[in-house]
Amino acid sequence: MTFELIRDIFAWCTVIHIGLLACWGVMFFIMPDFIFRIHSRLFEMERRDFNKIHYTGMAYYKILIFVFCLVPYLAMRIVG
Repeated sequence: MTFELIRDIFAWCTVIHIGLLACWGVMFFIMPDFIFRIHSRLFEMERRDFNKIHYTGMAYYKILIFVFCLVPYLAMRIVG
């Protein structure tokens, strides 16, 4: 594997993960009642807990994207 290939993999991983995060956020903001009904049938929870879980999950996912995809890509852009 070449340096450029690995850099491109990090770039595409970043793009794909940001797309998934955006899709999650859009779906959560467009149809929160529908998603809550599905989750509340599977797990007993209140609406406030449901919102906290999703906001926290999106925040952790964003941090993981930055740490494991974006930062290595930027470092490789700087070095290479």
